Amino acid sequence: MKMFGFLLLLLLLILHFSHFTSGDKSTTSSSTNLVYTSCTNASYPKICIRTLSSFSALNTPKDIAKASLNVSLSRANKASKFLIHLKVQSKREKGALVDCIEQIGDSIDELKKALYELKHLHKGFGYKFQMSNLETWVSAALTNDDTCLDGFKEINGEVRYDVKRKISNVAKVTSNALYLVNLLMTEENPRFNNGQFNL
Repeated sequence: MKMFGFLLLLLLLILHFSHFTSGDKSTTSSSTNLVYTSCTNASYPKICIRTLSSFSALNTPKDIAKASLNVSLSRANKASKFLIHLKVQSKREKGALVDCIEQIGDSIDELKKALYELKHLHKGFGYKFQMSNLETWVSAALTNDDTCLDGFKEINGEVRYDVKRKISNVAKVTSNALYLVNLLMTEENPRFNNGQFNL
């Protein structure tokens, strides 16, 4: 009888843990599918999928947009630190670098505002205004990235290459973030319910 009781307990434990394991797999699969679906038409689909696949529990397009903004903010912060410690030779390079540091700093501020707005997004009155703010701030962040790159167009050499590599990386993930934010605004998106996104 003792052996039977032990085996029964063991069986129940196995069933219990297998249930949670299968649940985790189901959640992971669901998140992965949502990432792939959301990133399909992004500006840079492969980058979109690669950067968002590391996030867990992405259950809604709002989660996807939030994760993409976090990626963009993280890359912008890293780029800012890189620029601050970058060594330049000429006054022209220094001028372009100073401007770029300021522009990326503005991008960081705008992405922070966008993230805050997204975290406090609510249905009903004010929803469209919030979404408009989101789009404006992420668009402005992307514009600042492009403006930084423009400042180095007439500069040749290693500095231009290093800046272009870093800032282009930020611009690509920010462009993806803008696309994913816009998904929340599109009434044609099947994830909307009667023209309003189900948060």
